[in-house]
Amino acid sequence: MKWKSFIREARAELKRVTWPSRQQVWYSTLVVVAVSLLVAAYLGIVDVLLTAVFSRVIR
Repeated sequence: MKWKSFIREARAELKRVTWPSRQQVWYSTLVVVAVSLLVAAYLGIVDVLLTAVFSRVIR
């Protein structure tokens, strides 16, 4: 009995949700990918620099 009530309420709630348009999802995806690439590039550069610094210190 609880499951039927839960499913009914969940369906009613999903009908009230304002879903994003395809264009909004596309632009959001592009932003996430771009930011991820920028962070990856930044961390890669920091890694290379720190590796060079510490390899000189260790020698």
